[in-house]
Amino acid sequence: MNRPLPTLKPAVRTIAVTVLLWTAITALGALQTYSDNLRGGAASHYPSLFVKWFLEYAVPLIVLSAGLSLALGRWPVLLERPRNVVGLFFGLVLVFQPAQWLYMAWLRGYLPIDSAGALWQLLMKMLLVGWFSTTGTFAAILAIHYWRQARARELAWQRSQTDMLGLRLALEEQRLLALRAQLEPHFLFNALNAISALVRDGDKTLALGGIGRLSDLLRYALTASVRNTATVADELGFVRDYLDLQRLRYGERLRVHIDGVSELLEQVACPSLLLQPLIENALRHDLDCREGPGDIRLAFERDGDTLCIRVANPAGPGTPANPGAGLGLANTRDRLRLMHPSASLQAGLQGDRFVAEVRLPLALAD
Repeated sequence: MNRPLPTLKPAVRTIAVTVLLWTAITALGALQTYSDNLRGGAASHYPSLFVKWFLEYAVPLIVLSAGLSLALGRWPVLLERPRNVVGLFFGLVLVFQPAQWLYMAWLRGYLPIDSAGALWQLLMKMLLVGWFSTTGTFAAILAIHYWRQARARELAWQRSQTDMLGLRLALEEQRLLALRAQLEPHFLFNALNAISALVRDGDKTLALGGIGRLSDLLRYALTASVRNTATVADELGFVRDYLDLQRLRYGERLRVHIDGVSELLEQVACPSLLLQPLIENALRHDLDCREGPGDIRLAFERDGDTLCIRVANPAGPGTPANPGAGLGLANTRDRLRLMHPSASLQAGLQGDRFVAEVRLPLALAD
């Protein structure tokens, strides 16, 4: 019993709009005829003209417009192929057009017809009266139907794009969380290694100091884990603390030169825990691979609308072309790409040094 309700309201709306439209057209047509009669000096009565126009012209075209609109709405397959459109038009010509002519002839008193000649004259009169209005109505209904179909496809496409964008954003957020979950244990593992080395050496005082520094580092890491971005200045402060912890392990061998520090670093946004994996990578491929003091260089330089960050360390003769393809650098590269399409990380040998270069857009931090 409730099934016809969803289709009843659109049908009523279609019929109501059709009646209103043709009533308005009838009012304008009757007004034009009334004006022409007055200019020609003929007696004229506008209400009578309106009723005549409505009964003779509007009623058939209301039936055609509403019936065709409802049929196309219910059976859109009627217009799926050009031959269907042609067939529908010829059906209109063969069925509706004669019915309209007979209706108008009945209203005008042309019936009954007593000869073939009278029938021919009637057809000629009705041809000029109804052909163009009927054909024009058919064309207008088809145009409106095609427009509605195109609009529906466009809205469906927009909804699909919105859904895809939402799904992609959700996937990117989950991926970012996964990258963070990988990075933080990785950092913790390496920091604990530094402290465990002090314990093995029997230096409890330095080990306790290292644990204190580690707690400060973990406090920053936990805070950073709930933020998408940090400032480069904050990350530099975290790296300095991290180097102080590593200095307990490496002693005077750990030498890091930092250049280009300015107020600009307070304004540039970057992924949290950005610099630490780069410095850790440099330590692993510098101090852990050779004897003697290290030579790690961290430099900041503005290049147009980009902040360039370079971390460089010496590369021995047997160093592979891409020694920095581990978890830390891989995660850093992915997190940069998720933060901004123009952010990037390039790493590789440049002469006798391995260089990791980060490029960040000069976007204000949150």
